[in-house]
Amino acid sequence: MRFRSAIAGAILLASGASSASATMLISEDRGGQIGQYLQAFASLRSSGEHVVIDGNCFSACTLVLGLIPRERICATSRARLGFHAAWMPDDSGRPVTSPMGTQALWNIYPHKVRSWIGRHGGLTRKMLFLQGDELASIVPSCGAPSKVAAKAATTKVAAKHSKHRALPRIVRYGTASAASTSR
Repeated sequence: MRFRSAIAGAILLASGASSASATMLISEDRGGQIGQYLQAFASLRSSGEHVVIDGNCFSACTLVLGLIPRERICATSRARLGFHAAWMPDDSGRPVTSPMGTQALWNIYPHKVRSWIGRHGGLTRKMLFLQGDELASIVPSCGAPSKVAAKAATTKVAAKHSKHRALPRIVRYGTASAASTSR
């Protein structure tokens, strides 16, 4: 993980990009191991980058809400977050709920997210989906997805850093200069 993060950082620096002016796009991320996301989002938080959620962000991906400052994150109308209890495989490979992992998730989520989860039955094996107006009441809106994507594509070319960064278990991320002014 650290090696990949170092390589991603080196690519970003070599491309002449300023991490403080970059935007990370999240789309179609189905989650993964909590520890990998904690480390990836801690690095992202330190980078100063903004985050745009434009599509599915499920499971451990939702930790972005507790690890990135609210003023540096926004969601498009296409954003959909999925929350569930943490689990790990037992000796036969079957999923077993992890009370410790679930508590870790709970402790990281901001108060508004915990309140929403609580009103919808809590963290269980069943996925809870946060989207639309309910999501907009928790995460600032960053405008229409087509405008965000078009602006990100334009600024990628202008900034000459169109390389995609792949953080472990985090799917379809890309960097670009600030994609929206409505954060």
